[in-house]
Formats: sequence, C-alpha cells, structure tokens
Amino acid sequence: MKAAEILGVDAVTFVEPAFAALTDTGFNAVLAKTPGDEGRLLVDEHEEPVALAFRGTDGWTAGSFLCRNPSLALIERFENVSGEIFQEDRAVWAAAVREHYSMALLAAVPPSMEDLNPKRRGILTDLIRGFWGTGNGGTCIDACCGSGVGSLVLRDLGYAPLSYDNDETLLCRGLTEKRLLPEETMWLDATIASQYIQPVPKGIGIMMGEINSFSQDMWQRIVSELFALSQETIITVGTEPEALLIRSWGEELGSAVEVSENPADPIYDLWVCRSTAK
Repeated sequence: MKAAEILGVDAVTFVEPAFAALTDTGFNAVLAKTPGDEGRLLVDEHEEPVALAFRGTDGWTAGSFLCRNPSLALIERFENVSGEIFQEDRAVWAAAVREHYSMALLAAVPPSMEDLNPKRRGILTDLIRGFWGTGNGGTCIDACCGSGVGSLVLRDLGYAPLSYDNDETLLCRGLTEKRLLPEETMWLDATIASQYIQPVPKGIGIMMGEINSFSQDMWQRIVSELFALSQETIITVGTEPEALLIRSWGEELGSAVEVSENPADPIYDLWVCRSTAK
C-alpha cells in the first residue's frame, strides 16, 4: 500500500530526504514550519502517532515517526488546523515508507554492474534451509544485503526479508533485478541498524568482510548490531580467521556461536557462523 493512500491523499512528499534521516529530530521543526491549513495524523494499532502531514499550496508534506517521536509543537500544530486522524498497523506504514524511499533511490541512483554468480542462489538455499528449514512467513533480517541474493533466497524459503545496506548502487541493482523488493529494503548504515529496526527472530549476514586491521572495528559494530537484532543468526565469510573473530564478538554479547566449514562454496561462503537462540 502506498504512503499517500494510507494518509488518504493523492500524493505526498516526505520532509525527510532519505530513509536514514527518519531518526533526525531536527525534521520535527522543519515539518512544524511547513505551511498548511489542513492536517492528517496517522496512528498505529496502539494509537501511537506514526506520521503527520500538512496540506500547503504545493500539496501534502509528511513526516514519519517510525524512528523518533513527534514534538509537542507538531501535535499542537495539528490540533490548531482542520484535520483528520487515520489508523493503520505500524508494520503496514513501515513497509509503505520503505517503498517510498526505495523507489526514490531507484529513480536517482544508477545501479551497479550485475555481481551475482547464478550458482550462489542454490548454494545459499541449501545452506539456510539446512540450518532453519522453511520460514512460514517469519521475518528475517538480511544485513549488508548488497544486491539481494540473500533476500531472494529467504523469500524462496518462505521468509519475509528485511534488507539493508549502505551501498546505494548495489541496492539499486537488487531492486532492478527484483531480488530486493522496495517495501522490504532500507538504505542505511549497518553500524546503527538498531536505530531503525526492532529485533526479529532470525537474521543473516551473507559474505561479510573483508575483515582486516583497518576494517575490523567497523565490522565488529555491524556484526554486533546483527546479533543484537536477531535471536538466531547465520553469518558467512571467506576465511577461518574472519569466522573466529565473529565468534568471539558474538560470545562477548552472550551468544553461543558455532563455526563450521561450507565446502559447497569455496569463495564467498566457505565459513559459516551460526548463533542459536538467546
């Protein structure tokens, strides 16, 4: 469902320029100063505000509160204009917001060159199914999703991916090839993913690395976020030292992490780190 449709308007512009800006409280003040004589307040199933829009001469402008709270000034502004209150499940609104920003990204950024080895789909399918079986619609994070082979496999197995990466060109390649779906995809910094996502039952990080002395701190933050966001986690890397590092990071967070070799893929997913439910 489109964001405009949920708000009951023909079209809407978001005050936040990108999905990653949804945490920035400064946009509360920007929205509060937006001209308009009519408002729309969207609340979720718990009657918590998730969006607010005002109609000005140039149409409707909205702000989203999935990752921050609205200011008192914004609520007072809404109360002082002619307005309506709408209700929708938070998950439905979140999917519409992800779709909005994914489509905007796709329109603005040229995709990277195709990077998928066709054999990886089958290899990853066997790997994930061997550990977890099928998903029955359960949500699974695909951290550092790249161009989306992991998300494609998750969908094949019956999971609902929640995908993110900081490389917009790879995301656009995945969206173009439909390995990534707009309503499931986020362009954000994986080192702070917990600012945007609530914990879910499962998460994957496929082909993480190269982890070296220069990148180790960054990868530790990325991996730690993924462990914190998923009760069960599968991470693949190319070398045993990388796998042992990931195991140590998981153990520091209280996760039991098993390391095993995956000879089916001698390049990308040779070593597998699997954490069990916390």
